[in-house]
Formats: sequence, structure tokens, C-alpha cells
Amino acid sequence: MALDGFKDYFKILGISRNASDEDIKSAFRKLARKFHPDLHPHDERAESKFKEINEAYEILSDEDKKKSYEQFLNYWFKNIDGKSRDFHRENDDQSFDEYLNFDDFLSDLIGRFSEVGKEIYSNISSDKNPQSLNLNAEFNLQISFFEALNGAKKNLLVNDERIEVEIPKGIETGSKIRIKNKGNIQSGKGKRGDLLIEISIKSHPIWKVKGLDVYADLPISLDELALGTNTWVASPRGDKYLSIPSGSLPDQQIRLKGQGLHNLDTQGDLFFTLKLKLPESWSDDELRLIEKLRSVRIDEPRSSWFDQART
Repeated sequence: MALDGFKDYFKILGISRNASDEDIKSAFRKLARKFHPDLHPHDERAESKFKEINEAYEILSDEDKKKSYEQFLNYWFKNIDGKSRDFHRENDDQSFDEYLNFDDFLSDLIGRFSEVGKEIYSNISSDKNPQSLNLNAEFNLQISFFEALNGAKKNLLVNDERIEVEIPKGIETGSKIRIKNKGNIQSGKGKRGDLLIEISIKSHPIWKVKGLDVYADLPISLDELALGTNTWVASPRGDKYLSIPSGSLPDQQIRLKGQGLHNLDTQGDLFFTLKLKLPESWSDDELRLIEKLRSVRIDEPRSSWFDQART
């Protein structure tokens, strides 16, 4: 077997022969970031180095591939200086004479252990061998109601990489933010997909979001429903002065235009649903007034109810 073309993958990653799995992974991540094509556009040397780093990691991170490669190292050094370095003692008498060169050995190694690897080390270019591989990565991100209202910056850890994401104000649940070239990396080729961040808004005890509109229940007393009132209420954009007309009914909605979520060109509204809140106990004066109300009340609340119930 010709020894030309041999690659020392341990040396490529800058690690020792007895490096742990964590050492291998750490070295790969460090070098992959350093030589990533995004940082070196149109730099053929960096692209070649990046592919070589991925190739080394493909071999050394897989137990079976690494074992076979270490056996090959014994063969390699025996042929150089007649001494075995015993990188892997088990089955180190395996013959590698059948291979014409290192690339031949590598192709067989990848073919035996990995269909993905076979594609990675193919000499056929991606233009001639198009792949349907989807390299886009998806990430689900929950944000608070006020982050959706006002926008925010979020620092995310995706694929062991810190990414700052700008959350635009007025974003809705189900919206997706695309971050170019921050998705999965196709090992050995340096191609990278996009990161798709799907947004969901956490539930809030008061404010409920539907599209850009915001809804809230507003507690109101019996006299406020009957007589109406002008009062201060909380809103997502600060306290507002609200007019409740006389003769309002429970579950009636009052709209504040433009007080919901805002995006670039659209404003949502704020809807208050009136909810009658009765006290847990009544004072004597309140009971006397209610008694007076009962004596003068002219409406019979169950008149139509009886008609319907008996039909």
C-alpha cells in the first residue's frame, strides 16, 4: 500500500492520541468556529481546512471508525520505521496491504461504517449529486407578553453557539424568525442551513393575546354597571381613563382603539370584558339600599325564561 496522502487526524485537531471523547469534541468545536466559511468567504484555504477538520471529527468521534483508524496508524508507523506504536493493540495484526493508498482505506472505512460518511467523502461535487438534505434547524422560543408588546433582544445557545436574536415588537404566536447561516452544518462540506425560531407568547394572568388584539376581564361593581362610571384602569401601555356607560351589562366589551400590540404597519386594539364582581359580604347600609331597590324594581328577570322553559 502506498502511504502517500496519509492524514494524521489527531494532529489535525491538535490533540493527543489518548484524548477523551470530550477533548475531541472540544477541539473540533474550537477549530470549526475558527475556520467556518461564514468567517472566511471565498477563502479556499479556510474552506479546505474546515472540511479537513470535519473529516477528522467524523473519524475520531465514532468508536468503530477510530478503532480501525488507530489500527491503520500501527501499520503506518511500522512501514516508516519498523516499529509499532500500539495505538490500538486489539487486532493490530490486520493487514492493510490490500489498499492502494490512504484514500482507498478511508473510502472503505467510511463505506463500512457510515452511509452519511460515504456521501461526505465522495469526489462527486454537490452540483452533480444534488442532495435533498434539509440543514435548517428549528428552535421554539417562548417570550413574555411584554417582550411581545415592546420587542426584546434574546441571547440563545443553539448548536453550542451564542446567538443574539432581535424580537420585533408586536410579534405574534406562530411567527418565525429566520437567522441566515446559523442552522445545522453538513459535515465535511461546510454547508450550513438557516435557524428558524418559532415564537410563542407565554400566558399572562390578565392580558390575553389574539393576533394583535389584547383582551382582559375588568371587574366592575353592581352600581357601576347600572349607573356608569369614569375610572382609571390598567392597560399594557400604562393606566388609561375609561368611560363605562350607564346601563352596561355583564360580559359587555369596551374597546380602546390602538392599545393592543403594534407591529410595523398595524395596530391592535384592547378589549375589556365587564365582569360583575359582588362583595363577599354586604354592609347593613348596602343591604338596606338593595332592599329598597327590590321594592321599587319593575323588571321581572325570569318572565321570558319561564316562557322558554315551558315551551
